[in-house]
Amino acid sequence: MKVDFSRILYYLWPHVKKHWVSFSFILLGYTIAIVFDHIIKPLIFKEIIDLFSSGLVKDVILNQVMYLFLIMCIVVVVHNVLFRVGDFATTHFQSKVMKRLYDFTFEKLLKHSYHFFSNNFSGSIIAKAKRFTRSFETLADIASFQIWFSIVTLSGILVVLFLQIPILAYVFLTWSVFYVLVTILFIRKKITYDMQEAAADSLVTGRFSDVISNILNIKIFSSHRQEEINFKLITSDEEIKRRRAWNFGNFQNTVQSFMMAFLQIVVLYINIQFWYTGRLSLGMFVLIQTYMFSLFDILWNLGRSLTKAMKAITDMQEVVNIFDTPLDIIDSIIPENLKIQEGHIFFKNVSFSYIDGNSVFTDFNLEITPGERVGLVGHSGAGKSTVTKLLLRFADTIEGSVIIDGQDIKNITQNDLRSKISYVPQESILFHRTIGENIAYGKPDVTKEEIINVAKKAHAHEFISELPKGYDTLVGERGIKLSGGERQRVAIARAMLKDSPILVLDEATSSLDSISESYIQDSFNELMKGKTTIVIAHRLSTVQKMDRIIVLDKGEIVEEGTHKELLEKKGFYAELWSHQTGGFLE
Repeated sequence: MKVDFSRILYYLWPHVKKHWVSFSFILLGYTIAIVFDHIIKPLIFKEIIDLFSSGLVKDVILNQVMYLFLIMCIVVVVHNVLFRVGDFATTHFQSKVMKRLYDFTFEKLLKHSYHFFSNNFSGSIIAKAKRFTRSFETLADIASFQIWFSIVTLSGILVVLFLQIPILAYVFLTWSVFYVLVTILFIRKKITYDMQEAAADSLVTGRFSDVISNILNIKIFSSHRQEEINFKLITSDEEIKRRRAWNFGNFQNTVQSFMMAFLQIVVLYINIQFWYTGRLSLGMFVLIQTYMFSLFDILWNLGRSLTKAMKAITDMQEVVNIFDTPLDIIDSIIPENLKIQEGHIFFKNVSFSYIDGNSVFTDFNLEITPGERVGLVGHSGAGKSTVTKLLLRFADTIEGSVIIDGQDIKNITQNDLRSKISYVPQESILFHRTIGENIAYGKPDVTKEEIINVAKKAHAHEFISELPKGYDTLVGERGIKLSGGERQRVAIARAMLKDSPILVLDEATSSLDSISESYIQDSFNELMKGKTTIVIAHRLSTVQKMDRIIVLDKGEIVEEGTHKELLEKKGFYAELWSHQTGGFLE
């Protein structure tokens, strides 16, 4: 993975510049505070020490020292006040920008297609997104407290030294430039190790999330031991890469510490010689030593901070790569106004293949008239679910078009399209919110009475009313606190409440027992009135009363007609029917 600083800055700058006022207060407050604390304060101590060693009358010394004391008081107060100004400005600046980055990341991720999320660990995506925002906090702290502090302090020290002892100023300047160059060389090398560590960390987080979210399978198959072994292999790889990155950092610290020791010896020797020849006062001797240790402190921290900054940048790069990933499904730049009202669906000369090259449809045609109830049946892989993916624009056709009420769905926004389709998938995943919130998800302004009404139609009110908190019951992550049938009934109630002209049921009753299914079929019959309905089913009993049944095989329509007509043909559908046991395909 290559780090592209320009792309990272491209995504950061719009959010940073929105808060330039608070950022200006950060620079102004910290700059003056640093000059007062790191530059002026040591100069005052130098003058005091020179006075103490001057041999003047004590009363004269005391008067001058008290004058310097008053100046020192002002310096201390101003330093503390302005430093606090910088702190409050930093808090405002970083918190505002971090909120914007969280919102921006959330918005960018949601624009990706369902296919994108199907091919990426949700745990990894969440970890990367969180690190992206937190990395900005790290970079902002380093920019303010390390880089800017270092620039101001070093500049102040050099100004004083050039005015007092130019030769020492040149020594400090040469050494500082060399130190920074060596640090940059180390960082450029270490970034490779940091990127490997970040990738390994994302893999560990993704596997951890995958295991926890599939804990039921692990319990059922008693596979915890194998999962532990596999997880240890991944964490071992992460540990090796982390240790390699850290040890390289230790080597960097070793080199930098020897460089500092060298400067300390050189400067001390020069100071001694200058004092001996009378070119250096005692106060100046102390000032130079103070400046040197101050320089050591900021540059040592700067080196370590730049290493952390590169680690933060590599973390940000992972999310920037996601930002730069082309969207699978893109809305038209100038979308048409939504015209879908009746639900007249027409798949016209559609060809479609998945990214892996698996071809599903070639010149596929299907027309569903307004209000018609159509069942799609066939073996797995026949193309039933692909029909709904294309209809909902979870995927786009390669050739041909999907037209609803005379409008090509590619010419309208995805949100507008899906607002006219109520979809109940085979596996209904609920939000970790209350049952009432889950039912009302497609219609936020709904009343409590409407929620209860659709819950009754979906035969969900019975089990909901028995819960201690009723409709205010939290369903747990992905609805785990409810049974499969209960989750499905909540999802069906949600689709009923949305009340769209097109209804898609993808094995919507697969998790229900036969009694519940029979109840809900009655509700479905009421729900389907006046709506164009597509029902995908392996359990053929669900499509018996459809106006038309479409039989798919290998992406082609091999038969169509009513249940009775298809049985009389004694063809593909009749064979499927004969192989059913208890309503399921064998």
